[in-house]
Amino acid sequence: MIEGVVIKKIEKFCDERGFFMEVLRDDDGLLANFGQSSYTIANPGVIKAFHWHERQDDLWFFASGMAKVVLYDLREDSPTSGQIQEIITGERNPLLIVIPKGVAHGYKVLGNKPAGLFYHTTESYNRSDPDEGRIPYDDPSIGYDWDS
Repeated sequence: MIEGVVIKKIEKFCDERGFFMEVLRDDDGLLANFGQSSYTIANPGVIKAFHWHERQDDLWFFASGMAKVVLYDLREDSPTSGQIQEIITGERNPLLIVIPKGVAHGYKVLGNKPAGLFYHTTESYNRSDPDEGRIPYDDPSIGYDWDS
């Protein structure tokens, strides 16, 4: 597990009508502050990776489909610097994942269904000064095998 990454297991309350989930609560204490909430859909087999932030933390929740989330700790002062963490999440394993600044992150959509990702950040996106560093998904310095 990468230092500073927090995973909250989401409880589903099911009955004959469907289900209900509390995803994020203000008393969870997971975000230092709230900046923005966004939603994206990615098609089966798509890899969106890697990017990282200097100023903001991310909080991810896959509401539909399934995905393999891959984290890579870029922080030189972290006890888990250089480590990789994999998390399988989505509608069959609902989790809330806090990704601290300095941890590169990405995901691959699993199965035959698109994946829907809600992500919340501690800062709003600033087009004139974006807080995003990019690393290719197949960067040899990370050496991650997305097909494993």
